Formats: sequence, structure tokens, C-alpha cells
Amino acid sequence: MSAVVPHIGIITQARMTSSRLPGKIFKEVNNKSLLQYHIDRLQKTGFDIAIATTVNSTDDCVIEYAKTNTIKFHRGSERNVLSRFHETAQKYNFDIIIRVTSDCPLIDPHLIRNSVEKYLKFNNPHLYMSNSIERTFARGFDFEIFSFQLLDEAFKNAISESDLEHVTPYIWNNRSGKVELYHIKQTANNSGLRITVDTADDFELIKVLIEKYKADTLSYNEIEAVLNSHPELISINAHIEQKKV
Repeated sequence: MSAVVPHIGIITQARMTSSRLPGKIFKEVNNKSLLQYHIDRLQKTGFDIAIATTVNSTDDCVIEYAKTNTIKFHRGSERNVLSRFHETAQKYNFDIIIRVTSDCPLIDPHLIRNSVEKYLKFNNPHLYMSNSIERTFARGFDFEIFSFQLLDEAFKNAISESDLEHVTPYIWNNRSGKVELYHIKQTANNSGLRITVDTADDFELIKVLIEKYKADTLSYNEIEAVLNSHPELISINAHIEQKKV
């Protein structure tokens, strides 16, 4: 008998009502939205992709985008993002979930793909794998990999507002006592670099990276190298503080 191949799916959360930069996912660089850059990069993984957005009318445009581009989607609670993720994974029968967020237009598909291959070799439903807890990669390449089993346990047992809003703290804080953590790291520590989009200055940096350096065609280490060799680029958004989980 052949082994059962798990259904691997990427779930990206997207909404229009960002507190610091509303509508950021549809801001454009070279006539292309940040959300489109994000999806284009993710599609290179070869995995299924689903957009998890909210039931708010402000996010109707996210659904229109998904339908127009034939991308799976689900609408759920704005505040209880854990339930939104759980519903999305259940709807599309994802056995293994890759969690990303749509404010990362330059996310690296090969880094994700290689990490999933590593994850599969462990064959452990209690494994949580991520590059964003013990951070060495630039902020903006973040991803998490975990089983539906772990997501289901979190959904059924998490009660704190932070656990519900941020999806995975229940898992990576090992509140169940069963989780094994695996941190994806690189030798260089580029954790101080920021290519996620949360503010106007973040967007300005992404704009320059794509327009001048064609960053949408580069790998994570090539993008990090561009930043490290151009301190004037880093200074564009170096003052931005990440919102705490």
C-alpha cells in the first residue's frame, strides 16, 4: 500500500482594516498590488493557497480579488483569527498548514518549500516549525508550519484574547504540553531587517526594492544582501516598531 500523502495548504490572512496603513494589501507598485506580489510568490511553492479574510463588508474587495484570480477563500471572525484559520483549514481539508500573512509581499517560496520538505521528514503531527520565533531572517519572510491536529487542539482549548487573535501562540507556547518546536535559522542574523508592510515607510521601502532592485524576482538572501549593502534603504523604516503579540 502506498502512503497517504497529506494535503498541504497555505493560509494567508488578509483584511483591509489595518490600523496603521488601511488598505495596504491593495497598494500598488508597478501597477500590481502588494497582495498580488504575495500570492505570486506563494504560488511558486506549488501548494494550495487559501485567503482567510473577515465577514466585514470592507473585505468584499478581498473576496472579489480571490474570485477573479481563482484563489480559495474563507470569511470568518475579524477578532478570533484562530477560528477563522480553523474554519479555512477544515473547509479545504488541509492536513498540514503553512501560516503566512499578506503584509509580506516578498515572502520566499523556496524557503517555505524547503522547510516543508524538512517538516515532512519528521512525520510528527506534534511538530511546530517556524522561522519567526527565534528570528534570524528579515521580518517579512515569516512562516509557520503545523498540523491540523495542533490547530484543532488550539481551536478547542485556547481562551486568551492573544491566543485567539494571533492563531499560533497556544501552539508555540506549548500550552498543551505535547508540542515539539523546530526553529528554522540561518547563519547570518538579519532579524533587524524589515520588509513587512505595516506603515507608509514600510511601503516606501518595498516600492524602492521592487522598482529599483527587482526584489520581486529575488530570493530572501539576495534581498537581505541588497539591504545589508545599502544602509540608506534600511534607514527608511528602521524606526518602525513591530506590534507586540
